[in-house]
Amino acid sequence: MVTAFILMVTAAGKEREVMEKLLAMPEVKEAYVVYGEYDLVVKVETETLKDLDQFITEKIRRMPEIQMTSTMIAI
Repeated sequence: MVTAFILMVTAAGKEREVMEKLLAMPEVKEAYVVYGEYDLVVKVETETLKDLDQFITEKIRRMPEIQMTSTMIAI
């Protein structure tokens, strides 16, 4: 099991909308709107690193409301 935390910057005013979309995805275990440099912190779990890569590139980065991401893989 791979656990990662993804920090996200969203379009202005879209934080909660994006969070709700993310929480509907089975890989997303937790999501929080935060203040500061990033708008969301999301906890994700996948079976493999390849699955994590596919999740980020095929699901997260294709959402037009998400402007930037930074991923930290837990060890």
